[in-house]
Amino acid sequence: MAIKVLIPAHPNGADARIQPVNDPAADDLRLDALQYAELRRMVKQQGLLDRQPLYYSIKIPFTVGLVAASIAFLVSVDSVWLQLLNAAFLGVVFTQLAFIGHDAGHQEIFSSVKRNDLISLMTCILIAAWVPSWWHDKHNQRHHRNPNRIGEDGDIDASPFAFSIGRAFAKTGLPEPMCHALMFFSILFLSSLSFLYAGIHYVLAGRPLKYSLAEPLSVVAHLIAYFALLFFFLDPLHAVLFIVVHQAVEGLYMGLVFAPNHKGMPVLDGETPMGFLRQQVTTARDVRAHPVTDFFYGCLNYQIEHHLFPSMPRNNLKKAKSLVKEFCHARSIPYYETGVIQAHREILGHMRSLSPPLRKKRA
Repeated sequence: MAIKVLIPAHPNGADARIQPVNDPAADDLRLDALQYAELRRMVKQQGLLDRQPLYYSIKIPFTVGLVAASIAFLVSVDSVWLQLLNAAFLGVVFTQLAFIGHDAGHQEIFSSVKRNDLISLMTCILIAAWVPSWWHDKHNQRHHRNPNRIGEDGDIDASPFAFSIGRAFAKTGLPEPMCHALMFFSILFLSSLSFLYAGIHYVLAGRPLKYSLAEPLSVVAHLIAYFALLFFFLDPLHAVLFIVVHQAVEGLYMGLVFAPNHKGMPVLDGETPMGFLRQQVTTARDVRAHPVTDFFYGCLNYQIEHHLFPSMPRNNLKKAKSLVKEFCHARSIPYYETGVIQAHREILGHMRSLSPPLRKKRA
């Protein structure tokens, strides 16, 4: 792409004419857009953006059935130790249910927006992990549009951790351990509660809600049902222990799934121009495919493919992976994938690398 500027035809500048001047940055952005359009055509031709009603007609009832089984166990079994195991099980199931809410928020399940919104509200009633409008603003609008871009990505700006030197310097009010491994994993236990708090704060702050009545009522309905069930069928102390185990497992599970997606990958400042295709691929990390990994991550281990095509049904992401990977390699676009353990090593290693300059500055 070229921009046109006025340049003088003679040294004295008495005459001027229009001349094209190449702009490499603009050329890169145009190339990126053309390549993404090409990739999207390839993906669409293979039917990978088509809805998958059969998959979700099995996945959703199965997951809701697991919630029902956990509640039935809560009602019928009188053993505190077994109930604590049930609490851990429910934490896993709630996270799996959150993945379905995530899919609905990206319009992956139905072609109808209202039907997807209904699934989002239903999962909110069951898990109360988020207010749908808050999640859409934080995740769909800010994170997906500008992943790992400082000042644009809510996951970077709202995190208590620092994932770049600039952010480490900016977070002067926080103790240095916020860049350390133990603190990182410890705070993951609070992930689900932080989602609940952020959603409630979003409502109380008067932020716009797509469903102004249904969304807050969904959260209230969940909290009433949740506490009523636990304190009716369990002793108060056992109910509190159940809540602690349940929320800790759910929070840790969510954190372990979300962290490898972008943490420890390149962080962009607000002035770095980058096209959609390259930004989505460069700032994301895929975790290698395996049936267990796919289930555990809710297919979010195909993070690059998910970011390139957010509305792609999750069971098609694996099919898109080989196509996207080959496409990127052929055009020298850095496509990165690794294993689960290595992904967390990279995250923690990156965080540790920020500590020496932070200590030096404070000294």
